[in-house]
Amino acid sequence: MPTVTLGLLQHACTPDPAANLDRALALAGTAIERGARIICTQELFRSPYFCQSEDHANFALAEPVPGPTTAAFQALARRHGVVAVVSVFERRAAGLYHNAAAVIDADGALLGIYRKMHIPDDPLYYEKFYFTPGDTGFKAWATRHGKIGVLICWDQWYPEAARLTALAGAEILFYPTAIGWHPREKAREGTAQVSAWETVQRAHAVANGCFVAAVNRVGHERPAGGAGLEFWGQSFVAGPGGQVLARAAADREEVLVTTVDLADVDTTRTHWPFLRDRRIDAYGDLTKRFAEGVADAIP
Repeated sequence: MPTVTLGLLQHACTPDPAANLDRALALAGTAIERGARIICTQELFRSPYFCQSEDHANFALAEPVPGPTTAAFQALARRHGVVAVVSVFERRAAGLYHNAAAVIDADGALLGIYRKMHIPDDPLYYEKFYFTPGDTGFKAWATRHGKIGVLICWDQWYPEAARLTALAGAEILFYPTAIGWHPREKAREGTAQVSAWETVQRAHAVANGCFVAAVNRVGHERPAGGAGLEFWGQSFVAGPGGQVLARAAADREEVLVTTVDLADVDTTRTHWPFLRDRRIDAYGDLTKRFAEGVADAIP
């Protein structure tokens, strides 16, 4: 099985969608020059993170799939023979919007999209105002350069999402991301928050014996005024044993390029056979919101 080089595009965003697209394409070019065969953008890279407020004007940022952003990356993929995972604010129909990611193969073909399944609604992360929960299910694609799956940001916290994507055949899980600190919380909770974010994703790599690649943005954004959000960067790639293979800086633009050996998936799953040893006959309650009455039965 081949090795493949990943390129994660971590950068700040301006209010100009066209400029952000041009920047992402330029960074993708840099990654390709350094050998990257699979490129992944950060979440909603064509704009500042607009979900800091509930403003109907922001729906104008959405576009169809296929559309201008996917067309630009399809041309890049076709020209250089690379696979691209591309975040898009998708306008599916009038009044119907998704936080989505397009998967483009090395011949420029649009293989499909994943629509974000878990939608947060926290202070300055008002995504439920904008995005309909995804209906694509958890998917994997056999691309020219490997079998990949895509999940998006808030999906990072859910082991069920990683598991089902791995069970669909993914050897690499990509997570386009936009996560940062509330500035007033950074001194008290910042280190713990980043640690939790990284730890849970490294655990997905271990539990599923696959690679995990998370790409985040950087910069302090205040599109709605106030204190805004300080995005913490630190994009990273973890191996099937949970080890961090590469990590980007917290405070600057960076094209994170690292090579992974897909043979490690088989080796890890053979020596740590967590997928083999699952008791699928005993997991029925995972489809319930809560196992009612269990706590009451404990003496």
